[in-house]
Amino acid sequence: MLSYSKGPDLPLLDSTIGEQLAETARRWPDQDAVVAPHQQQRLTWSQLLRAADSVGRGLRDIGLRENDRVGLWAANCVEWVIVHFACARAGLVLVNVNTSSRTHELEFILHKSGLKALFLNERDNRANYLEILDEARKGTALEHAICFGSLEWRRLRQAPACVSTAIAQNDVCNIQYTSGTTGSPKGVLLTHRNLLNNGLLIARALRYTERDRICVPVPMAHCFGCVIGTMAALASGAALILPSAFFDAGATLASIDEECATAIYGVPTMFIAELQHPDFARFSLQTLRTGMMAGAPCPVEVMKRVIGDMHCGQMSIGYGLTETSPVVTMSEIDDDLERRVHTVGKAMPCTELKIVSMATGEVVEAGMQGEICARGYMLMKGYDADPEATARVVDRDGWFRTGDLGVMREDGYFKVTGRAKDMIIRGGENIYPREVEEFLYTNPKVAEVHITGLPDERLGEAVLAWIKLKAGETATAEEIKAFCRGRIAHFKIPEHIRFVEAFPTTLSGKIQKYRIRENEIQARGLERAASVETA
Repeated sequence: MLSYSKGPDLPLLDSTIGEQLAETARRWPDQDAVVAPHQQQRLTWSQLLRAADSVGRGLRDIGLRENDRVGLWAANCVEWVIVHFACARAGLVLVNVNTSSRTHELEFILHKSGLKALFLNERDNRANYLEILDEARKGTALEHAICFGSLEWRRLRQAPACVSTAIAQNDVCNIQYTSGTTGSPKGVLLTHRNLLNNGLLIARALRYTERDRICVPVPMAHCFGCVIGTMAALASGAALILPSAFFDAGATLASIDEECATAIYGVPTMFIAELQHPDFARFSLQTLRTGMMAGAPCPVEVMKRVIGDMHCGQMSIGYGLTETSPVVTMSEIDDDLERRVHTVGKAMPCTELKIVSMATGEVVEAGMQGEICARGYMLMKGYDADPEATARVVDRDGWFRTGDLGVMREDGYFKVTGRAKDMIIRGGENIYPREVEEFLYTNPKVAEVHITGLPDERLGEAVLAWIKLKAGETATAEEIKAFCRGRIAHFKIPEHIRFVEAFPTTLSGKIQKYRIRENEIQARGLERAASVETA
């Protein structure tokens, strides 16, 4: 049996995002569409449609035309959702800008994407965004910088609610920059068809209806928020709950309690923070039934606690990439625990997957490790103004090389075993960080752990562990090594261990292992070993 799988062929939507918004507002005009407790704001679907059409019309009135690019540089808020749909209704291309972007990154995006307008908050307790913009915008095409709460924003909100333009389903409607776990970010071109149908299939898999209420603490600037969140809500009529501007475990738990959320999203680090919140037991989470955990490998013990302690008996694991809009595999909500904690599910409907040999590109037998490749409706149009980069990852037959290592089991379920570039080669032995991480999670003192390789002049690479201990626990490096001895192969035992309180992450919560590596190289004086060239 070869490692190839295709999800069932189900009917997809032929509409655009803007057309679907009008349809959802027609069917459930008075149902909550978006709720932001931290802003004390809520909009029904009919109110959201009117707001989006006003802002869309206002953008056309100030000179923007079809396919012009509009940036959105803000944390989670009602305004984010309004602008998202305004661009879709007006035929404009929304460009998601990471709230962590500073002068260098923002200047890169402004030049690369050719933004005509940018929405932003003037400042918050993290940064003065207007000052950063003033420094970064020189020599760019940017014509309008619109701060939420400003007079210009209020004028847009009050424009006549009328947007009419010819928009096709395969038009690019969104550019999301790759999250920067490695290398320079690239603009991923995504269409109405990509995003709307990925949201539809997620909503079907999680069995959403208009009675569901989805708590979304993940950033809207990332595809987890603005596709798995917004598009799934749009396709089903469910409400979107934004508990805080930036992730806050306490605010998330409070919003689930107060807004009677039925679904909760997050990357594993978010669920870990929620489960370890000192007031966790005070919140009522009984309304939860389902949700999505994605963005990073899920520790088995964490998943068990989410299902048990957070009452998410139908929690699903998902896997995907920005380039695939994003989700390509999901577990079924009624799958047994083994499938939900040991796999990332099976191929989504209308999606093809295969595992190929890194050496030959040929499809490998089931159970063998190789690179995960995907094909289908969800594949990006390409990287913005970078056909060479697109050609490196998408072949002539439309297969996208994910760069992720994985295994397809004989039951059609997939396991992600790591990034091809993350593999540690120590003295000729291949070590996959995920395997060592899963083992260390069985240590009762360990709250979170991430493994990467460090340069070693003798062995080529050595194993490094960054470990966050549970509250009130203490441990030594030697204690951790003793825990490993006799239980995992000697070459997998971390030579270097550092206890930390936090990990470097992208906006979406993905751990940036390259930054862990860089920090350790500098701290340990390993620049010479790092400079050694290898084949």
